[in-house]
Amino acid sequence: MSDTREITILLVEDDLSHARLVKRNLQFSKITNDVIIVDDGQQALDYLFREGEYAGSKLPQHLLVMLDLMLPVLDGYQVLERMKADARTKHIPVIVLTTVDDLDQAARCYDLGCNAYLAKPVNYEKFTQVIRNIGLFLTVVAIPSGE
Repeated sequence: MSDTREITILLVEDDLSHARLVKRNLQFSKITNDVIIVDDGQQALDYLFREGEYAGSKLPQHLLVMLDLMLPVLDGYQVLERMKADARTKHIPVIVLTTVDDLDQAARCYDLGCNAYLAKPVNYEKFTQVIRNIGLFLTVVAIPSGE
């Protein structure tokens, strides 16, 4: 079992209110992990591949990506496809967390290599419960180390 304090969460979310809500509800679940927030697909890839503003910095040893699908610049599908096609990032777990509640889109994400697909409920209370459940999940999941 992995120590959740070591897992860095890369939250790829263009809606700042959703990003804050996710971070707050993870904290309510006693998850004190570092949460890095980027708001478009290109920033996510720059972070993962240590390019652009992240060039020269080291990728965290244990990383989990929480990925929205509807993103500017590059969408979540493109991010997921590039991540899973590269040996450096293909083992990083990805939870797709999106407003797209469609079985075909979920199947597409699983085909591209996501580890979980969760539709964000429109209802505030249900949304916060989903995030808290992710927090509970993080307390028991084993995250592989990077490079």
